[in-house]
Amino acid sequence: MPQIEISGLWKLFGRQPKLASDALKAGADPEQVQERYGCRAAVREVDLSIEAGEIFVVMGLSGSGKSTLLRMLNGLISPSAGKVIVEGQQLSALRPAQLRQLRRNTMAMVFQSFALLPGRSALENAAFGLEVGGVPRAQRLERARSALERVGLGGDLNKRPEELSGGMQQRVGLARALALNPPILLMDEAFSALDPLIRREMQDLLLDLQRDQRRTVVFISHDLDEAIRLGDRIALMQDGSVLQCGSSRELLCHPANERVRHFFRDVDASSVLSVDAIAVTAPWMVQQRDVDKLRDQPPHAGTGVAYVLDETQRFCGLMPAGGSFIPAEKVEQLTAGTSLKEAMEPIARTAHPVPVVSADGQLLGVLSSRQLLQAMVMA
Repeated sequence: MPQIEISGLWKLFGRQPKLASDALKAGADPEQVQERYGCRAAVREVDLSIEAGEIFVVMGLSGSGKSTLLRMLNGLISPSAGKVIVEGQQLSALRPAQLRQLRRNTMAMVFQSFALLPGRSALENAAFGLEVGGVPRAQRLERARSALERVGLGGDLNKRPEELSGGMQQRVGLARALALNPPILLMDEAFSALDPLIRREMQDLLLDLQRDQRRTVVFISHDLDEAIRLGDRIALMQDGSVLQCGSSRELLCHPANERVRHFFRDVDASSVLSVDAIAVTAPWMVQQRDVDKLRDQPPHAGTGVAYVLDETQRFCGLMPAGGSFIPAEKVEQLTAGTSLKEAMEPIARTAHPVPVVSADGQLLGVLSSRQLLQAMVMA
């Protein structure tokens, strides 16, 4: 069951939202609706499911409705129509006290503006959400200290916001959210105010934190490179509607329409496609127990080596026909999820197709320089 479900979601701002909503659903022109009813549709008929543990990026240009959508996910804005269900609870059906409890225990938000209290230290700022939640002082300071250490600010606990760089301030904002230990983290353009180098560092930090403890992250961005780098899936929005939702590879290689194709027209395919997506079956595979039989065999057509597997299909190494066995730890390998851009150098310096392995070492296929070039040309 998805952790967050969004169905038929609309948000209209203006004087007569119900009449405007009915007109828009009937196919009326948005500009005419705005003129007639004094309403603007910020979010239109959005249906999305967000799974637990994924980084789900909502991407679009300014005015696409992405931030309005995010604020409906935690009840800061009420929808004009449709449902938002978080962990089985429909937000519009909750009483105010229940909604506050859901926000306190289930989700935390990180804003673009760091929203730090200027008169408080980094430690006190990181503990603020816990303070609002009534957590005793000693306990909340300990949790805040731990969160600041996780984001690399363990030595800056007593500094005030004006003593911290922009990147450090955003780390405090992230620590404040992490101190709550929420299963859902909502991030609204959280890194867009930072310069490119610090922004990259914050992206790295988020990915590192996600590897340490997986939580559901809904990340709003207008930057396509950021969306591709962070997102397990991307929902691309324009004019309040979702144009397409899927992995970056799906959006790049199988755009739903011309507008999606236009968004991805300048994307470097090598940074999106991964090696496991284009790897092919190894032309010559043998079991480890049969390695000695290869010494007197001629090389297999198209390759000079056999890929040696154990009984569980884990990659053990290479065996050149008539040569000596080369164990896996001495063989260039590519792990599933590695981008084609990262794979270019190891493939270029290897004479044979490079083995592509899973996280537990199983052979998924092999990748040659020819296959790499073909994949990039066809993308």
